[in-house]
Amino acid sequence: MVAFYSKIIKKGKFMTVLQSIILGIVQGITEFVPISSSGHLILIQNLFGLKEATLSFDVALHLGTFLALILFFWRDWWRLLEAFFRSLRHWDWKNDLDQRLFYLLVIASIPGALFSALLEKQAETVFRSSYLILINFVIIGVLFLIVEKVAKKLRELKQTNIKDAIVIGLSQTLAIIPGVSRSGITITAGLFSGMKRESATRFSFLMATPIILGAGLFSLTKIISQGEHGIGWTSLISGFLAAAIVGFLAIKYLLIYLKNHTLDIFAYYRFLVAAVVIIYLLMVH
Repeated sequence: MVAFYSKIIKKGKFMTVLQSIILGIVQGITEFVPISSSGHLILIQNLFGLKEATLSFDVALHLGTFLALILFFWRDWWRLLEAFFRSLRHWDWKNDLDQRLFYLLVIASIPGALFSALLEKQAETVFRSSYLILINFVIIGVLFLIVEKVAKKLRELKQTNIKDAIVIGLSQTLAIIPGVSRSGITITAGLFSGMKRESATRFSFLMATPIILGAGLFSLTKIISQGEHGIGWTSLISGFLAAAIVGFLAIKYLLIYLKNHTLDIFAYYRFLVAAVVIIYLLMVH
């Protein structure tokens, strides 16, 4: 069945568009649901014998998920940007909650951006092993179960402090390793810091906005410098729209779900995927 799929997906433009939609859907779900977008995309590529996505397609997926974030959180970002310009005229970290949140997001974003730049080559080579990804699936799943048992989960988003921003920002550096999940590790760090699930998730998604935009723009500069023409516009647009639409829905329903439910289901999903893929790899080898 895998060999059959690999053959038909190479037959023509229609299947290329179908492939881009499938990968866009996977990206839209896994970028925000804490199950690892890079881990799923690499596993799908490895299992189905697909070629690596082109840089242009990578940009399309990143910009699609960025659009999902902007569409969902545009009111938040409007307030935060207003607060930033307000801070230039009158600094009021103590009383202006939006002003404080804006700068906490800046602080939290710095470690992830630095480590992404420093470990870019490793992320594209040594970190892409299927077995390493599966190990990370299990480790982060165990962390989900632990944090749900021990974390207090009392504080609202407006109570976020510098310590929270530093802890969550440092945790995001691990997201460069496929299988970890940016949303998963940052939400977990927020919970360990005592934040409520919804508060930790909102902070994670707001922090992801500049990171995802930066990743897309960084890939765009590589396209320009390397002169890559990429794949057809139809496939690029299909992947972009799929990632944006599905990403928006993933954000919406994850926030609703985490108001009254734990991360346990995502831990069990990770264990299941790891078990199934390991059994498959052992069978084919």
